[in-house]
Amino acid sequence: MAQTTTAPTHRRAAGIFDVRNIIAALFAIYGVVLTIMGAANYTDSDSRKTGGVNLNLWAGLAMILVAVLMALWAGLRPIIVPAEDGTTDKASAPKEF
Repeated sequence: MAQTTTAPTHRRAAGIFDVRNIIAALFAIYGVVLTIMGAANYTDSDSRKTGGVNLNLWAGLAMILVAVLMALWAGLRPIIVPAEDGTTDKASAPKEF
């Protein structure tokens, strides 16, 4: 019985260009800013407007949590894309006009 072998396909993870990493970074940046603003700049006026809840602090902490979850998701389940090996098939090559 003959074994058939196929050429190995080269694959790699999308890495930093995965949209989940970009979204996680944006959530983390905004979350840190809101957390700092909530911790350092919470006044009685803000307390009256929000009913005694420090919304900047809690929203910032929630955004940091979402950023961590997105980064974990991207790390545990990476998107695998085929690596470019330098050879292109004429049928799949982009057409020039």
